[in-house]
Amino acid sequence: MIKVKEKVQKALDKIRPMLQADGGDCELIDVSVDGVVKVKLTGACQGCPMSEMTLKMGIERQLKSMVPEVKEVTT
Repeated sequence: MIKVKEKVQKALDKIRPMLQADGGDCELIDVSVDGVVKVKLTGACQGCPMSEMTLKMGIERQLKSMVPEVKEVTT
């Protein structure tokens, strides 16, 4: 599972500048064996009313396309 976690981290590193441009960020917490990625939204993303949409339509969609093993992204 370490290999998948490394792929997810590299993919997140490509996504993060978009979040940082709006004052937010996210950090990888864990990747489970069944493909569930747990992240922590920080900065402006934390508590933002649009954070769920950012998580699902932004981060999750990008991670799934970059790392096929990813099934879901949660906080």
